[in-house]
Amino acid sequence: MNAVRRVRGGPAVWARDLAMGMRFAAGGGREGWIRTALTALGVALGVAVLLLGASVPSLTSAWHGREKARENLGQRHEPRPADHTLLYASADTVYRGAQIRGRLVRPDGAHPPVPPGIRQLPGPGRMLVSPALKELLESPEGKLLRDRLPYRVAGVIADEGLLGPQELTYLARPAALRESAGYRIDHFGKAWESPPMRAPVVLLVIMTCVALMMPVMVFIGTSLRFGNERREQRLAALRLVGADVRTTRRIASGEALFGSLLGLAGGAVLFLGGRQFASPITLWDVNVFPSDVTPGPLAAAAIAVLVPAAAVLVTLIAQRGITVEPLGIVRNRPVLRRRVLWRLAMPALGAVLMLPAAGAPWTDTGLNTLRLAVGSMLLLFGVTALLPWLVDAVVGRLRGGPVPWQLAVRRLQLSSGTATRAVGGITVAVAGAIAVHMLMTGMQTGYAQAYARSGKLPQVGYWSESDDWPRAQRALGALRATPGVTDARGVIDASAGRLPRHDASSGYEPSGHVSVAVGSCAELRRLAQLPSCRDGDLFITHARDKSLAPGTTVDLAPPTGEGAPPPPSPWKIPGTARTARALPPAQTTGPFVETAYDLLATPAALAPSRLQHPFLELRVDFDRGTPDALEHLRNTAARIDPTLREYSHLDNPHDQQLSSVRSGIFIGSAITLLLIGAGLIISTVEQLHERRRLLSVLDAFGTRRTTLSWSVLWGTAIPVVLGLGLALGCGLALGALLLTLIDSAVVVDWPVVAGMTGIGAGVILFVTALSLPPLWRMMRPDGLRTE
Repeated sequence: MNAVRRVRGGPAVWARDLAMGMRFAAGGGREGWIRTALTALGVALGVAVLLLGASVPSLTSAWHGREKARENLGQRHEPRPADHTLLYASADTVYRGAQIRGRLVRPDGAHPPVPPGIRQLPGPGRMLVSPALKELLESPEGKLLRDRLPYRVAGVIADEGLLGPQELTYLARPAALRESAGYRIDHFGKAWESPPMRAPVVLLVIMTCVALMMPVMVFIGTSLRFGNERREQRLAALRLVGADVRTTRRIASGEALFGSLLGLAGGAVLFLGGRQFASPITLWDVNVFPSDVTPGPLAAAAIAVLVPAAAVLVTLIAQRGITVEPLGIVRNRPVLRRRVLWRLAMPALGAVLMLPAAGAPWTDTGLNTLRLAVGSMLLLFGVTALLPWLVDAVVGRLRGGPVPWQLAVRRLQLSSGTATRAVGGITVAVAGAIAVHMLMTGMQTGYAQAYARSGKLPQVGYWSESDDWPRAQRALGALRATPGVTDARGVIDASAGRLPRHDASSGYEPSGHVSVAVGSCAELRRLAQLPSCRDGDLFITHARDKSLAPGTTVDLAPPTGEGAPPPPSPWKIPGTARTARALPPAQTTGPFVETAYDLLATPAALAPSRLQHPFLELRVDFDRGTPDALEHLRNTAARIDPTLREYSHLDNPHDQQLSSVRSGIFIGSAITLLLIGAGLIISTVEQLHERRRLLSVLDAFGTRRTTLSWSVLWGTAIPVVLGLGLALGCGLALGALLLTLIDSAVVVDWPVVAGMTGIGAGVILFVTALSLPPLWRMMRPDGLRTE
């Protein structure tokens, strides 16, 4: 007996029956191929999205890998000049809101290190550029940028040295490069940990993945049910020739398996074709090559195994509710009484998982990421689980109305499962899209407000390490002569310490720091009220350290907290130092924080070269009304010193980036809704085909076509409207919760909400319009003929 059981249910029998089902799916004629093609199309679209999501880890790994391979942020023990070293400096700039990465090199010998993507370093006065930067420089839009980069293009950087095909970067060898402008390296490739992403970006990435994956999974599950009615007829015929119930279930699984395998192959083709469009896309300055969009081996294997397994599992679950008899299908599933408690428990559990994170500032940890992903998935799954109960609860209480309305309501009262399964995908897609758009709108509003405050004053700051005051004066003169510049000011500043030194291990109290500014009398008068001033004077402001006085000894080489402390460099404040009252800080915003200096010195009183790590600080005001005033200012700064670092809050890169992401998510959600609408059309036509005899009877009794057409419309509209209502409530709640996590005001993107609702209504009309021709074909009296 055991041997017989093994034969009936062993792997060989399973393989035989699955193969038979696959042959039925492949050889079912035109209608069979249409059903198989629809299943394969639905699965293919889902698989393509899953493969795209599985490519994110390898994509970021490749992106960061190229960044690490081409960079060196400085070595702990800087090498001495040798044949294999070079001086390396950063010369980044911004051109009309676009970030441009620039690097300057000065080889010390004949065999300097070379970064990836470059065969040899350029010669003096030449540069190597990325293809995108070369295209920009050669275009009319790059005229001002050509003035900023006074190097001759000697070649193009290969892909190995670029983060992406759209990156703007160059590597130049100027005629002269100061030692203090950079640092010396002997190799490229620096292992450093990438900084953790900020909370809004983490939340957006997680929610985008969840919002895309959830409808896809629902859509795959719906696609696997296409053609159930014809499949059941074929299974009844198999029972008639002697097959048992288990055999029919295995054969049905084989039919679904064939469609899913075709969909798996089609999804791989769609993915390989779709990733070719990755090059033109840039999100948050991240642009990648198509080859970077590659799923990991384990993820790809999991998708290849789980999708066909899900096809078999869904088919087996669907077969449990029916009994295949030789003369037809008997649906022996009792009338379900849908319980609401467990359906409410899912979103409640999701909210419980997310609420603790809302009570404190978001931290990017594995636990918080898992909590957010699981919580948001449970919330969205809860919407899908609540929809069948809500549809039954609503239609069960509907009475009366026009004939089309009654026909639609009665049909839903008898069986609403098929309709709610298809509408569940719409519900999840709309809820996820609303939540993600609320998150992005809140982020965009926050960035816009921050940049509006910080960039209210047209002001730019520059700084670089410099101890040359005449050079600083020349820089101020060049900046003031720039078109559009209304004012320019600057000093050389540094930090000093008090003697005797404190214990380095215990740190330094604030009173132990002395801030020093060196500049001309004209520049110092911008910082304090000076009684009189000439070169050689020195002033004490008592801005922070009240104990400073003439005769006090300060340390011009204070420890920085990194490495061994340098030997003290004592300097005694001259007895001729006078007291001056510091002016109140100017009303600046954003990154411009006025420093309160304790000592104000002219160059003759204190040479900047005596200070440790002196920095030239420049502050420039300009007129926004002057055309390209900011770009002319940046050109002047590049002529002064290409390594001058700019700080400002004038360019808001997040606005355009978030707008592009929002548009992409909206388009993706709209496409998802249309795909789900296509599945809803198929399920609606299948329901009509099951009721073809009833439709023929109604037609024979003189029922008008418009009556049945309106019944199809209402039968589609009721579940969709209820689903959209659930999606609206869940999406707003989830979006508000996400905005709370990043401590942002709750902002509702009502145009997107209206757009998603409008697309949902359009899906109703779309489904109804395409369901009418099959309905009219089935409304014929010859449908009553029985053989």
